[in-house]
Amino acid sequence: MFLRLRCSSLPALLFVCLFAAANIARAQQQDWFRTGTGLGVEKPRVAVADFAPKADAAKTHSSQFTQVVRDDLGFSGILDVVSPSFYPQSQPSVPSELRYVAWSDPPVNSHYVAFGNLVESASEVAIQAWFYDVTNPTAQAVIAKIYRGAPTDPQVRKFAHQFADEIIMRLSGGLPGISSTQIAFVSSRTGTKEIWAMDYDGANQHPLTSLRSISLTPRWAPDSSRIAFTCYSKGNTGPASPQICLYSVDAGRVVSFPRFKGTNSAPSWSPDGSKIVFSSSMGGNPELYSINASGGDLKRLSFANGASTSPAWNPKTGQSIAFVSDRTGVPKLYLMNSDGTNATNLDLPDKGYLIDPSWAPNGQLLAFSWRRPNNNYDIYIMDVSSRQIIELTRDTGRNERPSWAPDGRHHACRRHAGPPTDYRWPQ
Repeated sequence: MFLRLRCSSLPALLFVCLFAAANIARAQQQDWFRTGTGLGVEKPRVAVADFAPKADAAKTHSSQFTQVVRDDLGFSGILDVVSPSFYPQSQPSVPSELRYVAWSDPPVNSHYVAFGNLVESASEVAIQAWFYDVTNPTAQAVIAKIYRGAPTDPQVRKFAHQFADEIIMRLSGGLPGISSTQIAFVSSRTGTKEIWAMDYDGANQHPLTSLRSISLTPRWAPDSSRIAFTCYSKGNTGPASPQICLYSVDAGRVVSFPRFKGTNSAPSWSPDGSKIVFSSSMGGNPELYSINASGGDLKRLSFANGASTSPAWNPKTGQSIAFVSDRTGVPKLYLMNSDGTNATNLDLPDKGYLIDPSWAPNGQLLAFSWRRPNNNYDIYIMDVSSRQIIELTRDTGRNERPSWAPDGRHHACRRHAGPPTDYRWPQ
């Protein structure tokens, strides 16, 4: 597997940085970080024919469905989408119209083709979608789906994401795609910093909280049913203070969670969703604590001079927690057992300030933001077992808060280009 940097703009001069499994093209040099999968394997070539509208009313949504599927597949990193400029003039809308040779031979040279049609009324859109291996004319359809729902842009986009993810799963050997996932982030566009969510590609942005205060560091629960985040909450007496808050996706609101004195921030979930680790100054210096997701069984995990913060629970094993501590004078990356024992400094090759560790789903790679001497903050990835490090961003502004996508091939980060915004993918 290789990692490629791609950044796409969002409103209000915010950027989400995405790292896809493919080549990294740099202006000054080319760096490779091998993670042991997909090396030397030729990518399948996939063509996505124009989905045919069965009536004029379906033209807009048929074009939308086609383009979203192409975009999703193109960003997957596991296949090459053939440019529509090479497609034959006659494109199929049902299997009986598929001419295999027209798609498998030059100039298309495709291995697979996706096609279908849309029927739309005032109350429903129906999408028939097929995916065929055009190198094997005797084979049945790899995928044959019918999607039915409201004739709205968000619903059509959702169906396109689902179809693309099905294709990605078939071609990746069972690894699910990320097209149907959402990203939680912080936005101040309503006047105060609230938790928002959006589709992985930046569409369908909508607020989740309306606390009219300051909300930061959203973290999805492993089952995506809740979001833990830092909120400036005012108690019965005294000023507002940073607390750990929980948002229930099912209930559509913030639910109750214990308050603690001091500054409480940077929550991270255990792999089974039963516990949360966070940083708190309730005992003086910022230290790491764990608590049940239900709000009980608070335990202090770290005991050291200086601050300990930014915990990240290993999502694969659950046996270790990465965190940042300045116990030696500057913020460094540490690893400890989930019960707080055996804290170890993950020595980096030179000095600098390190923040925001984030585990890959495989529990082997750590992404983090690192400001090396005389440089800005950039995103790096470490193979924890070998300590091998690769720099993913350079000379592109201040890049922070990396967050891995569930497939382990992509992640999001915050780039400073206007008001700071925090992006988090569900694990």
